[in-house]
Amino acid sequence: MKKKVALVTGGLSSEAQISYKSAKNVFAALDKNKYDVFMIDIHPTGWWYENSAGEEVAVDKADFSIVEHGQKINFDVALMCIHGTPGEDGKMQGYFDLIGLPYTSCDTSTSALTFNKRFTVAVAGFGGVGVAKSLHLFKAASISPNEILQQLQLPVFVKPNNGGSSLGISKVNKVEELSPALEKAFKEDTQVLVEEFISGREFTIGVFKSRGATTVLPITEIITENEFFDFEAKYLGKSKEVTPALITEKMKEDLSVAAQKVYAILNCRGVVRIDFIYNEAQAKPYMLEVNTVPGQSDASVIPQQVRSLGWTLTDFYGQIIEDALLK
Repeated sequence: MKKKVALVTGGLSSEAQISYKSAKNVFAALDKNKYDVFMIDIHPTGWWYENSAGEEVAVDKADFSIVEHGQKINFDVALMCIHGTPGEDGKMQGYFDLIGLPYTSCDTSTSALTFNKRFTVAVAGFGGVGVAKSLHLFKAASISPNEILQQLQLPVFVKPNNGGSSLGISKVNKVEELSPALEKAFKEDTQVLVEEFISGREFTIGVFKSRGATTVLPITEIITENEFFDFEAKYLGKSKEVTPALITEKMKEDLSVAAQKVYAILNCRGVVRIDFIYNEAQAKPYMLEVNTVPGQSDASVIPQQVRSLGWTLTDFYGQIIEDALLK
């Protein structure tokens, strides 16, 4: 009998637009001979499923079930395609844990931890991974640009502490740019991370564990037309992504070891994407952030890396689902 898969998409943040693109790509790749796939939209107005008649049907939150053709459907597994809250910050994971439904992403605690950029770099740094010097700011506690620059050196990156898809991020080269950058980031979140700029080449690496074995996907180098890998560069074609990256064996080894170390330290599960800057003068990778529900749209790097490994997306998503079912 085919397994019933809830492909969970949407979300309650500005990243929902990316979630829908990811879910569309994943849905097209899933093997319909093995899985009955139902798109579940977690939306500010509720949790919905569009039935075969094109009608929106509310999901029963008591057990995450739906009704189709008069029959109640309970799912075997949730395939996570929500970027941002509540699918990447541990909220949906906690709910699924409570009702006993397997899911494909990191667990509740890891999702909550990695959604907070400051906590992520703190834990990774404590574990011996290279990270940038940074400050964690709160909207309710005012701090002047001069006070920030007494502790950090320009240039710096200013980014919302929670969230992804490069929304609200600015690179600040001059002191007068700092206040507008903080204002922009605080529109996305009540907490902001200010990080010193690290010179080097930018890489992003997919890592996943299946049947106890950790696999590092082929490394992608990000070469952006913009000053950094912002939303426009990431999703609107303003960057070049080279997969596999044209790097030395030493750089490949350094980055692969660091990615596996981050995955282990943070107790990750399923597929995650970890971003690094590699400083060639120091011959050292610095971790930027971890995405526990990485983008799966046509413009995303994980599908590129999977194909570079010689796999089809159908095989890859199938393996991710089967591994979640073993939990």
